[in-house]
Amino acid sequence: MDLKEIQSLIKFVAKSGASEVKLETDDVKITIKTGSEDKKGETTTYVQQIPVNQALPTQPVAPQAPAATENAPAQGQPSEEDSKYITIKSPIIGTYYRRPAPDKPNFVEVGDTIAKGDVLCIIEAMKLFNEIEAEVSGKIVKVLADDSSPVEFDQPLFLVDPS
Repeated sequence: MDLKEIQSLIKFVAKSGASEVKLETDDVKITIKTGSEDKKGETTTYVQQIPVNQALPTQPVAPQAPAATENAPAQGQPSEEDSKYITIKSPIIGTYYRRPAPDKPNFVEVGDTIAKGDVLCIIEAMKLFNEIEAEVSGKIVKVLADDSSPVEFDQPLFLVDPS
């Protein structure tokens, strides 16, 4: 193959839109890559940005969330007769604790009068203990979650009579 044949082959490949052509003869081996390969490189780079979607490991956690939500009715969802009460709900997902330590008394019991800002319980999330404070003043009517049990976001924890 002479130089003119190689040049015409390069022009032909460029016009054809092919990104890569390999040609082998007895004495010559030619590989021609066009600029469209660079575009593929960009696409590959874009596809490699899928680690942004590594939120996919969080999606397997989502099927576990409904399972815990199914347990919520067993723990006591507020009924229609409780509609006159204010429901204090969990602001986060975690483990619900009624007392500050195993050897300490519960933060609140049924019948206790609470003021806005009083600590009602602790929810542990990722080794952080979050104190859950009362949003309203009133009287604890019902505790809806079991001690040391997992709770979901927006799961009812307490019923409070604001009167």
